Amino acid sequence: MQKLAIQGGNRLNGEVRISGAKNAALPILCASLLSGDTLQLGNVPDMSDVATMCKLLQQMGVKIGKDGGQITLSAAHIDKLEAPYDMVKTMRAAILVLGPLVARFGEARVSLPGGCAIGSRPVDLHIKGLQAMGAEVHIEHGYIHAQAKRLKGARIFFDLVSVTGTENLMMAAALADGVTVLENAAREPEVVDLAHCLIAMGAKIEGVGSDTLTITGVDKLHGASHSVMPDRIESGTFLVAATAAGGNITLTDARADILENVLEKLHEAGATIKVSGSTINLQMSQRPKAVNVRTAPYPAFPTDMQAQFMALNCIAEGSAMVVETIFENRFMHVQELRRLGAQIDVEGNTAVIKGCAQLEGAAIMATDLRASASLVIAGLVAQGETIVDRIYHLDRGYEHIEAKLSALGAQIRRLK
Repeated sequence: MQKLAIQGGNRLNGEVRISGAKNAALPILCASLLSGDTLQLGNVPDMSDVATMCKLLQQMGVKIGKDGGQITLSAAHIDKLEAPYDMVKTMRAAILVLGPLVARFGEARVSLPGGCAIGSRPVDLHIKGLQAMGAEVHIEHGYIHAQAKRLKGARIFFDLVSVTGTENLMMAAALADGVTVLENAAREPEVVDLAHCLIAMGAKIEGVGSDTLTITGVDKLHGASHSVMPDRIESGTFLVAATAAGGNITLTDARADILENVLEKLHEAGATIKVSGSTINLQMSQRPKAVNVRTAPYPAFPTDMQAQFMALNCIAEGSAMVVETIFENRFMHVQELRRLGAQIDVEGNTAVIKGCAQLEGAAIMATDLRASASLVIAGLVAQGETIVDRIYHLDRGYEHIEAKLSALGAQIRRLK
């Protein structure tokens, strides 16, 4: 089991290139199943969830070629319409093969998902949507088994805003017979990026970026080239780290327009931020001020940045309240932050953090992907050495994070 050893107390200075977004790359990789032609993707991040998704697609018969961040996928000869448990248990996004397989091949067998233990993210929205489009769906022996000669267009309303639900049904609708309308659809930039890739493949989608998507099904999709958008959560994580530790960092290949809520909160904390095209510069010279955070679906404050801001608030001046409205079990990092000396009280979905002048290094354990990022940030500002265990969570969603932080002046190394 690999760990990270962090010697706290160093300011962060320098430039860091932002990788492609994991949460955009995963559904876009699945979109390759919708066509027998080649899909060429650029800016694909090198991280374990992407490797797992590629392995799953290869098991189904997708031919994949890689050259750095460039990936080509050909799903001309698919011979297995199944996503087995051993692949899905580590990565919930594997559910995203369901819609494309049923749409193009008329059948799919997908294990009920696993992934981070941050709460119950039900797949019933995916199932209800496919049933509304005419699919027969049964759950047997832990697998979702869906069949349809050809999916039919339908009007589908999401009771809860669901990113993967929106993505799955948008892909399914691209090849359905007739018009599908998705209401109360997710508006996240990663959903928009998938829509742009599908449109490049010949899909007819209107309302991209709004909460109502209208998809007119076509008989077939063709090959295309698409570059994956920058990772807004990686961008936010580095900006929070520099706000907590102090310093002067510049992000390149980033997008400030999809980070407005995060940048506003960092400005509130005392950071000076300058945006120029695809670069974001952040300077921080004083102790941060505590900032209140409430998560909600895009364009509100992202749940994937909640843990990082909690780490920032641990050493901030004053007290702050963090309210988590998306996942009911997303405060597992609290116990670990307390081991470093953080003062946090939790009641239900609300955490109250009283900032302290100094955290103390200790051995701590990552519990999920974004929690592990918050522990790294806490380690960067803690006095002495912090050892973060179970960092396979971190590797699922961050590309070479310790190398990037080292280049900014952090004392951080991987222990094998």
